[in-house]
Amino acid sequence: MESFLKVISVTVALLAAFTASAQSDDSGNFRKDAFTQGYNNPADTLGRDTTDTMFSIKEYIGALRHKNEIGVNRLFGGSLFFPGGMQIYNRDYWKLPIVYGALGTGIGMGIHYNHKYHRTGSDSDRKIRNLCWAGVGLTAWATLMEGTASYRSDAEPVGVHAGKATIYSLLLPGLGQAYNGEYWKIPLYYTGLIFTGSFIHLYNTNYHRYRRIYNEITEEGSTYQGKISASTALYYRNVNRRYRDYFIVGFAVMYILQVIDANVFAYMRDFEVNDDLSIKFGPTILPPDNMFAYGGSPIPNVGFRLGVTF
Repeated sequence: MESFLKVISVTVALLAAFTASAQSDDSGNFRKDAFTQGYNNPADTLGRDTTDTMFSIKEYIGALRHKNEIGVNRLFGGSLFFPGGMQIYNRDYWKLPIVYGALGTGIGMGIHYNHKYHRTGSDSDRKIRNLCWAGVGLTAWATLMEGTASYRSDAEPVGVHAGKATIYSLLLPGLGQAYNGEYWKIPLYYTGLIFTGSFIHLYNTNYHRYRRIYNEITEEGSTYQGKISASTALYYRNVNRRYRDYFIVGFAVMYILQVIDANVFAYMRDFEVNDDLSIKFGPTILPPDNMFAYGGSPIPNVGFRLGVTF
């Protein structure tokens, strides 16, 4: 599992690096200064670029006090630790009692039934406790989803918002594609997620089965009378665990891929594509100091030029 956690950590770090986009000129090609330009908010008097700091608590608090504007991605990140932050920023104050009431009730009942379960060992108390924790998670998820949908900013472009598309896909796979209008991609991603998820369930079930058998055989004073030997149980336990972990990585990759897809195609939605698709081939003269000139000759070189327009 350590290798799996490392893969997930690296992938999440790479996903977090997608914070800037390049502008395009009228011909549909990227501008030369797209990789050197700044992305500062014009209202930001500190002169910081968005890549200078991933998150600022001061900026987040200022946004909640409506002293400054903040991007939906940073607002979402702060609201992960401060439920209701998106509703405050959106000035939907009437929703706060609902959010905090639901969270407080779920947490309080969860703690109560958790103590009760440890005291009595009742299976019904355990189920109620789990339902309470699930309700807390569902409330937090719905709060983030609603806050993202209600987000508005004068500094953000009108139309499809790449930040919203990314968050939608993080919260619910395929929702970012629906937001971008690319509904045909949703079955593809869900096929991959269901496929990998079903094998995770299969191999995890088999893993626990053979682990239980192996533990029964090897425990002191065991009276196990089954047909499976300890070596066989150990082999299948390890095999099923390994394949389960492989499919967990596959599931994570598929999940992150649909998030990246939603982000990239939301940025590219308004990218102008020229209908002129052509290839031009012809002679050219290479100056002596050109890096493609042959042998460093002091005289110009004759060559061919291939140009692709798309």
